[in-house]
Amino acid sequence: MKIGVISYWFPPEPAFIPGCLAEELVERGHEVRVLTGFPNHPTGQVYPGYRQRWRHQTVDGGVSIRRVPTYVSHDGTAARRAVRQLTYAMSSTLAAPGFLAGVDALYVYFPPAGAYAAAALLRMVRRVPAVVHVQDIWPEGVTADAGAAASGGWSSGLLDRAMRAIYRSATGIAVISPSMRDVVVERGADPAKVRVVLNWTDERLFRPMGTTPAARRAIGHRGRTTVMHAGTIGPFQRVDTAVRAAAAVNGKVDLDLVLVGSGPEERQARQLADELGATNVRFLGWREPTEMADLYAAAEYQLVLLRDLPALRGSVPAKLQAALSAGAPVVASAGGDTADLVERARAGLSCPPEDWESLADRFALAAVIPGTARAEMAQRARDSYLARMSLRTGVDQMEQLLAEAAATRRRR
Repeated sequence: MKIGVISYWFPPEPAFIPGCLAEELVERGHEVRVLTGFPNHPTGQVYPGYRQRWRHQTVDGGVSIRRVPTYVSHDGTAARRAVRQLTYAMSSTLAAPGFLAGVDALYVYFPPAGAYAAAALLRMVRRVPAVVHVQDIWPEGVTADAGAAASGGWSSGLLDRAMRAIYRSATGIAVISPSMRDVVVERGADPAKVRVVLNWTDERLFRPMGTTPAARRAIGHRGRTTVMHAGTIGPFQRVDTAVRAAAAVNGKVDLDLVLVGSGPEERQARQLADELGATNVRFLGWREPTEMADLYAAAEYQLVLLRDLPALRGSVPAKLQAALSAGAPVVASAGGDTADLVERARAGLSCPPEDWESLADRFALAAVIPGTARAEMAQRARDSYLARMSLRTGVDQMEQLLAEAAATRRRR
């Protein structure tokens, strides 16, 4: 097949879902063309070695990549985010008829909603079918305050109508969890079009590694049970829940909490740890992605945090796939599909989200589980990833969705 990929994010940005999919489809003999912007996430500055211009086309690993100019800014305000996404929608729509001419089907990585603009044009003028890969539920997922998003406002209503139109017009829809499928169907998608395709991780980075003394030194391992949270420290994670839980067990069990990463709520989390006297909490700051598999192996558990918001109950944080692929036992402070995946795989412990007392109980239990039982959890974690979330499994499903979409065009 000739497949067009439309994605607001693409490597070298940390966008391994569309990036790995494009590479794997080429490996399987398909022709793949990617329409994206110039890399600038998460800094809001165009990466060194790139200069925004209209005609920028390269071939990388057999994947043809056309980059179109967009407004970039390190300012994370909602207005500037909207401008960035709107300029991508406009420039990608202008470039699509020429660059994506002759494709059999389109893969659209969502969000943002503006990524569908080019697909909508090609559907209208050339009857090109599109498969939308939904990673987040909009408009709720645009803001950490999902209650505010749901309460109204012209922008929220406009986004809601736009998403319902996209769900109705897409030939196929892939969602990342069973709960998300229910929401998408409730909002107008034909149930026959919607398929659950669990996300994969970047398997080149996250794989089982042996524990090394260097990695243990890097995380400051003190010979105690160590729980690691790696990733964004922001409003969707509520890291303060973990800090309070760790403080509650400090001095009662031999357990350390290590936070690797950064984000808008890092300063508040550090202040909270100081106020609570949580000497068993350490902040390591941001680390290169290439270091993470070694750091994962140096800790006994990986912590997955997710806020208790209706919009997030169908979300599965990328951290979960990374941990399972690395063969790491998990402590999940989350609800919905995230907790269900951990429990079904018997790959760790779970508790309700944003409940620091329940999480403190799980920390205390994690500290006394024997090493042999942890090793069995680790093996089940890896087995579950390979069976349900691996790149090969996910691409098999996406390839089938794209083939079905292309077949509808041939029938027409």
